[in-house]
Amino acid sequence: MTTAIRTGNRRARKVDFDLPPKNALPSRRGKIAGLIALIAAAVYFLGPVYWLVVASTKNNRDLTSTFGFWFAEWNLGANYDSLMSWTQGMFWRWVGNSIFYSVTAGVVGTLFAIMAGYAIAKFSFPGKKVAVAIIMAGLLMPVALLTVPLYLEFHALGLVDTVWAIIIPSAVSPFGVFLGMVYAQSVPTELLEAARIDGAGELRIFFTIVMRLLAPAMVTIFLFIFVATWNNFLLPLLMVSSQELKPVTLGLFGMMSYFSPNKGAVMLGALLGVLPLIILFFTLQRYLRSGLAAGAVKG
Repeated sequence: MTTAIRTGNRRARKVDFDLPPKNALPSRRGKIAGLIALIAAAVYFLGPVYWLVVASTKNNRDLTSTFGFWFAEWNLGANYDSLMSWTQGMFWRWVGNSIFYSVTAGVVGTLFAIMAGYAIAKFSFPGKKVAVAIIMAGLLMPVALLTVPLYLEFHALGLVDTVWAIIIPSAVSPFGVFLGMVYAQSVPTELLEAARIDGAGELRIFFTIVMRLLAPAMVTIFLFIFVATWNNFLLPLLMVSSQELKPVTLGLFGMMSYFSPNKGAVMLGALLGVLPLIILFFTLQRYLRSGLAAGAVKG
């Protein structure tokens, strides 16, 4: 907002109240250093994606004999036909499986993470410190260490080679509970007390007030669980053997384990398999930013 101040017959210079004071602005060197850092980060993160796009258009010979970051003979159509042929038309089924596993685990895991985190942050109950200690221990536990015990449990329950063998372990996220606990601390206690005085029950308070306040935080937790489920490889490798239930990561691994794979087709499959993640992040990026900012504020 820009305003002009009059004093007698003289007009004072315009003052822009939206700008911070000059001493709070970065120096010219700071701006240049920040720009260089942003460009370097963009190259670091986008370089592999660009290489994947280029590699998906090449055949095996061109992948080893031409410059990796530029196009050679165009083989995109042949690579796609090879991908569909080798997977027997199951590739898009695998992508759909990955989307189903990730979305389901993300929604269920986010709901339970927010509920558990809210309960730990806002309620006092016996064993609270033990629960927090178990959650923190779960953060330090390597996921690969739990894979074999999980397989034995699900085999005893008769759930191996079912969708539940992937969804249930993926939805249980100690990191998600920890984030839910951190975010729930920003919920004003006065607002909760006012709702209780008005006669609202705890379930109504949670689903009508708390979930609305923590919506950006829920998007952040959902994205973490979604990406972790999408990238999970060891769990589906042990739990799933049916072609119809494989996620795209496991399906492409089977293609690479072939004695003479069409690497260009594999690169194309990896590119097509990562597109849902890119679309999801572009769609939810503004909620992710606000959710990360909310986690840095304690109410």
